[in-house]
Amino acid sequence: MTEEDKELELLKAKRLLEMQKNISQKQKTEELKTNQPATKSTVSPREIVVKNLGYRGLEVLENAEAQFPGETRMVVEKLAELLQSGEVTEIIDGGKLLTLFRSVGIRVKVQTTIKVEQDGKLVSWSDKLRGESDELKEESKIDNLDTLHENP
Repeated sequence: MTEEDKELELLKAKRLLEMQKNISQKQKTEELKTNQPATKSTVSPREIVVKNLGYRGLEVLENAEAQFPGETRMVVEKLAELLQSGEVTEIIDGGKLLTLFRSVGIRVKVQTTIKVEQDGKLVSWSDKLRGESDELKEESKIDNLDTLHENP
């Protein structure tokens, strides 16, 4: 054999080795892909949904589960299917989840508070109204005392 033939055989052997490595890597990745659905099925639908919840989403989900356990389970299972299939890709915040429940007829009640700014602090609306009513009571007491002192 000539020197060129030896080099050509060496290059062919290297190329063959690279191709075998690529084939084995592809087989390994395919095996992992086929094994992944089996591991995904062990994850509960609720866990899949919880991983995709955003701001106040978990709070709405827990309220729905407490108030409507059977109906919520069905919605969560379907939502998990949509998340797994890729039809739903966005993060689901509390407002979106609440809208979803209401669109299927599940009226989930969520505790809400309205906060307003008073003297540089956030105060609940009910506390602010209570504070104003207390001020009015104090003013009326002072007015009553003034009228009593004027009319002895």
